[in-house]
Amino acid sequence: MTLGFARGAGFVAAAVVLGSVIVPGVAAAAGTCSGPQGVYQSGSWAQNLIDAPRIWPLANGTGVTVAVLGTGVDGGNPQLTGQLDAPVQRTAGYGGAADCAGYGTFDAGIVAAQPNSRTTFAGIAPGARILPVRYTDLTGTSAGDPDDLAGAIGEAVSDGANVILIAVPAASDSANLRNAVRQAYNAGDVVVSPAVGGDGAVSYPTADARVLGVGAVNQSGAAVKAESGDYIKLAAPGADLVSTAARTNGAVGQIWQLQDPSFASAAYVAGVVALLKSYRPGLTPAQIEARLTLTATRKSTGQDPQLGWGVLDAYDAVTAELPADATDPSGRRAGAAGAVAPAASRAAAPPPYRIAGLITILGLLVAGGALVAAVTIRRGRARRWRLGTGRVPLG
Repeated sequence: MTLGFARGAGFVAAAVVLGSVIVPGVAAAAGTCSGPQGVYQSGSWAQNLIDAPRIWPLANGTGVTVAVLGTGVDGGNPQLTGQLDAPVQRTAGYGGAADCAGYGTFDAGIVAAQPNSRTTFAGIAPGARILPVRYTDLTGTSAGDPDDLAGAIGEAVSDGANVILIAVPAASDSANLRNAVRQAYNAGDVVVSPAVGGDGAVSYPTADARVLGVGAVNQSGAAVKAESGDYIKLAAPGADLVSTAARTNGAVGQIWQLQDPSFASAAYVAGVVALLKSYRPGLTPAQIEARLTLTATRKSTGQDPQLGWGVLDAYDAVTAELPADATDPSGRRAGAAGAVAPAASRAAAPPPYRIAGLITILGLLVAGGALVAAVTIRRGRARRWRLGTGRVPLG
């Protein structure tokens, strides 16, 4: 099963295989939309890598709205029910479905799916709200149009989104798209967009300097997509993934073992940004980018053209204490004077909520010891014990 781009004219034309086959220009004729594969009951390497439950005692995304721009989001999946703001429909969509292609629902689940007893899958920031903005239906008529995407970004900003996740990037740039990204950045919104193209291709607005451009890796740490450039800031899981499915008819349902879900990599970053904004609401987009890049797990000190400054490290990104001016990851990561040590070196330290628990336990032990001492002294006095004499009276 795949979720990705089929090569076309040097870039891409959207193509999806999610339970049922969807191909540009064919979906409308065939009348097929993506559906659930079943209920996921296994462990996911990507979930284990992010380890979001470790962060939830500190933040779970509450107070943050993540706009998902692409094919819409199907709120009928129980793990997303009640978390969606009123959707913005810039395109009618095929057959009236909330998300025929399944991209938006898959990404929304990675960001904010609620834990459910029927499945082992849950989102990164289950306290976050999701704002679905559909600007394409992926039937081949409007997929990846930069001006349509610019309008979708504008809708997200005006509707109060804090994080803007590009579920379907554009195949080309435009002045309108650049202006929309600039306005979002100036408003304090973090725009996250994946690199989904082949060799020599460029994704937009991924290539914009104000955007968090995300590459994709598999479990072994190898790049999933051939697109490369210095605009790729970091990498996140992009193969063998699991998330929520569209068109579940009100039942819990997921799709998994996706081998090329290039869009999903950006969803992992957007979910962690939601945690960051929830825990540290005063951070600017530049400071958030610095946190993510400075704490990313990397194999070298330089920037990789496909993986950026390294693979996303969610816990360190949220909890690391960095200098207030740590907004220049390229200079600092290259070993320049005043370089910030990556928080990964402190990964063995117990998280704050565990420290708090230890302090509580120690406090109880001290209180208990004091109580025992007080009782012992009272009884000793009653029996005329004398401290320091070593003698205890008989009878």
